[in-house]
Amino acid sequence: MTLHLEIINAAYLMDKTTINNLNTKELVPKMVFRRRLTQASKLCIELMYQINFTQGRVMYVSALGELSSTAKILNAILNNEGISPTEFQNSVYNTPVSYSSIWHENRSEIMTISSGNNSSDRLLKLGAIKALDGDEILLLATETLNIPNIEEINKCIEYLECAVALKVKITQKKQTITVENRDKGLPQSIALLIEIAKKFDKNKSNVIGVTL
Repeated sequence: MTLHLEIINAAYLMDKTTINNLNTKELVPKMVFRRRLTQASKLCIELMYQINFTQGRVMYVSALGELSSTAKILNAILNNEGISPTEFQNSVYNTPVSYSSIWHENRSEIMTISSGNNSSDRLLKLGAIKALDGDEILLLATETLNIPNIEEINKCIEYLECAVALKVKITQKKQTITVENRDKGLPQSIALLIEIAKKFDKNKSNVIGVTL
């Protein structure tokens, strides 16, 4: 069975080290709240601003989650130090969408999934099924891998920070977007979604087919 999703809006961010030039200070003026945000949370809030989405259902994916907070917790354990309550709180997979929903007072359904290198495909399938209800849904994905000593274990990922947002709805229109190749320098968990976002053209019909 194949469902078609129309991409209403799309945006993506990517950098080989750290994504800078974010508008976090302007988008989240409350310093106390802003200081608690993880990098992935900042990226989600930035992308939601770019595609004008603050209210509605959000489906989020990350294969590796909050690596920075997890690494700090593990280092604290290794060095017999106290674990930061903030890092512990921020270490869960749904941290980025939780912070963004709190900031935007979005009380709609939010779901987080993770499926390794297949995360992009799983998110599209989840989004297609959820979109059958007829509303517009936000598909979000982030990978923030730029942690200390990452070079000791990373041999193939060129872009250590990536994020992508697709605002979608179900449609009966014909498919217009196909992705034949994915950038091998991107984390494979997010590469498909970024390639789709790259093909988005606001002046044309943007429809992808999702096989369930």
